[in-house]
Amino acid sequence: MNTTTIDRIDFGQLEPYRRELTGYCYRMLASPFDAEDAVQETLVRAWRGLSRFEDRAGLRPWLYRIATNVCLDMLKGRTRRALPAEVAPAATGRLVMGAPRPEATWVQPISDELIASPDPDPGDVAVSRESIRLAFIAALQHLVPRQRAVLILRDVLSWRANEVAEFLETSEDAVNSTLRRARSAIAVADRDVAPAGPSEDERELLASYVDAFERYDVDALVDLLHEDVLIAMPPFELWIRGVADAREFLASMEDEGGHDRVLPVVANGQPAVAVWRPGGPSGTPQAYALMVLEVAERRITSIHAFLDTAIFSVFGLPTTFE
Repeated sequence: MNTTTIDRIDFGQLEPYRRELTGYCYRMLASPFDAEDAVQETLVRAWRGLSRFEDRAGLRPWLYRIATNVCLDMLKGRTRRALPAEVAPAATGRLVMGAPRPEATWVQPISDELIASPDPDPGDVAVSRESIRLAFIAALQHLVPRQRAVLILRDVLSWRANEVAEFLETSEDAVNSTLRRARSAIAVADRDVAPAGPSEDERELLASYVDAFERYDVDALVDLLHEDVLIAMPPFELWIRGVADAREFLASMEDEGGHDRVLPVVANGQPAVAVWRPGGPSGTPQAYALMVLEVAERRITSIHAFLDTAIFSVFGLPTTFE
């Protein structure tokens, strides 16, 4: 057997771990692009050392140890990613978009397909869905990187304290102490676990939102919103709170709406829609926004409209709607 064949077989042993490593790295880094880079670096480092690694039963812990080190290295010297409501006051009066901030400013959404297990356990799906929501990902970014790693590994992925201690080259006591501080910092211990998969209410609400948005019926859209709804539009700082400002903003966009193509998707375990808006000389619909919806009490409580169209590639979506 030649070296090329051996290398292919060895790297093939690592590939089944890509999705779960992507989920871990995404929680650490809050960016699907950074997570992809981190996972690729993890697999390359593992592949280079695989010939010297004898404990194949311990392959998964070894990969997580490498991934943890890769993520910690990537986070050195970086500022935390955030959502618009964390970096600027709510807009009042005239709604001005302003200048966009760099991509590295923002928590970015991820497609469930990149991180979901092909044959998941229903209980694992529920925990995974809750721990991938945008609000939780944003909360994680308030932790220093080592706290973030400990909390994700212990509370989300259920690694034992002694295993996490080995990943971080520290003691179990240090891991337990770090976990207590991390839980306290973001009050994660008492969070509710979401149902396994979008609920019927969410599916019905998403269908109504798609219908109203395609027609750009402002009254119908507003009827779907919670009275305290939040609408944010990264990469811009602009965000608004409350149904009155939401109505004003939606009405200001009425001339542009009504001609969009809309496709339901799932992002961060939440209902979402991809929007293409006519543009250019031909009027062909072009990628416009990826909107992630949060739902409670049968109403939309927040709309995170990501206007950076590079995110379409994360969901395998084209930039032009044919």
